[in-house]
Amino acid sequence: MSDSDLSFWGWGYAEKFPDEAERDELATRMETMLGFPERPRLEPPTLSDVSIPESSVSVPDHLSGVCSAETEDRIRHTYGSGYRDLVRGFHGDFSSAPDVVAEPTGDDEIREILDWATDERIAVVPYGGGTSVVAGVECDPDGDGAGYTGVLSLDLREMDRVLEVDEHSRTAKIQAGATGPQINDQLREHGLQLRHYPQSYEFSTLGGWIATRAGGHFATVYTHIDDFVENVRMLTPSGEFESRRLPASGAGPDPNRLVLGSEGALGVITEGWLRVQPRPPYRARASVRFSDFDAAVDATREIVQARLYPANCRLLDSREAMMNEVAMDGSHVLVLGFESTDHPVDDDLARALEIAEDHGGTVSSDPSYEGPHREAAGDEDPDDADRDDEEGDWRSAFFEAPYKFNALVSLGVLVETFETAVTWDQFDRLHREITEQVTATMEEECGAGFLSCRFTHVYPDGPAPYYTLLAPADVGRELEQWREIKGTASDVIEEYGGTITHHHAVGRTHREWYEKESPDEFRDALHAAKDRLDPAGIMNPGALLEKR
Repeated sequence: MSDSDLSFWGWGYAEKFPDEAERDELATRMETMLGFPERPRLEPPTLSDVSIPESSVSVPDHLSGVCSAETEDRIRHTYGSGYRDLVRGFHGDFSSAPDVVAEPTGDDEIREILDWATDERIAVVPYGGGTSVVAGVECDPDGDGAGYTGVLSLDLREMDRVLEVDEHSRTAKIQAGATGPQINDQLREHGLQLRHYPQSYEFSTLGGWIATRAGGHFATVYTHIDDFVENVRMLTPSGEFESRRLPASGAGPDPNRLVLGSEGALGVITEGWLRVQPRPPYRARASVRFSDFDAAVDATREIVQARLYPANCRLLDSREAMMNEVAMDGSHVLVLGFESTDHPVDDDLARALEIAEDHGGTVSSDPSYEGPHREAAGDEDPDDADRDDEEGDWRSAFFEAPYKFNALVSLGVLVETFETAVTWDQFDRLHREITEQVTATMEEECGAGFLSCRFTHVYPDGPAPYYTLLAPADVGRELEQWREIKGTASDVIEEYGGTITHHHAVGRTHREWYEKESPDEFRDALHAAKDRLDPAGIMNPGALLEKR
């Protein structure tokens, strides 16, 4: 994959931007299915349309081989992939482009970059794969970047190797710049995988997953990257930080936990030992339809509290199912999947289906089973989406959804997602208030709105609901409308007991609500850690923690 193949303003590969006919079809769906007014068809920008400020940084000779101030490099490292990023990029606004882009190939070069940045007071923003949706990779020179001589975007994607594999312990030492496909391609020769599949799997990096505590595709057990991390190495402006490689420890607070979720504010994650596993040969899957959403929620809760540990336990409300063309009859759909490296899981699926049927669900297709006697459907779950069933429909829609966001922005549609986690006893009230208040704000700001919900992950004590909203935007006023709607959603989540983010990270977008959610003393302790590891305050200023 070359950066030249990627969209400089939107998600993924440039060639996958929908053509005129596809966008016309999507616009018609917005108008007929959602009742939106006729939408404009705007054309995406070209690189030649974009101008950015001159760089304020002069790269020293000893770093000229790994640092670039070229216009295209700076444009391509300006934004992440959130709605605000897509809108500004689509309209050609790259005024907050970094002054320089660094692409080191090893620790020594990173150390030289950090030393230079410290001496010159240059803000350093780790870029990962550029898939942040919470302003985690953007340091506005007029905002959090104010007071610095410049901003450097640090791109580790040249550091993309699996360095060592311990097959006996089923762990692998992996560099932080490796993307999901690169990791699994290199592990395949050992018959292993890192079974972590976020929606950004194709483009995001291991370092980004660790820095943001990313959530993967699986609904239980292996849900967060936290579950895979055995050890981590981070370079900070004040020195090297590396935890011991251990399966577990009770020796005080866990040093890995200081790095997990640190969002580049403490240092640069360079590598780590990760728990890996074979592709499970035993699989069983089915989907269940419900006419009543509350009954579907109760079924999901009972399944997860029965400790059946489904790999997939995705509940889609009727709007989510319709939007992704999984079910068009108004049904709510529960997608179930079980897997094992050791034994058939048919009985686990059968028990989950019994529970679902006891709550009024109807199995919508014959369950499907896999075992060693059957040909594997594919080496990796994201490639295993061509089945003719509702789970295949959902999984395909899941990984293609960000491309629709590109198209929707070009049609003047405000499209955003937000997610949380909450205890089961609080979910009904939180869901009701989100539905009522966010819908009301969309109607007030945009004249109409569509809101859907799905469970991305489930725990014995609560679900992680994920919401998608669509509304007709006023071109030129999109960010103002977005700010009001996003603010309403965040306020409701905070007021009714949810977390401001289950897996999208804090970044700069969620920082205000993270400060309300976390104890003051804890954030003071984090600031103290930052002062020790990053005394000049150059690491991703404003992300996760307010500048002090």
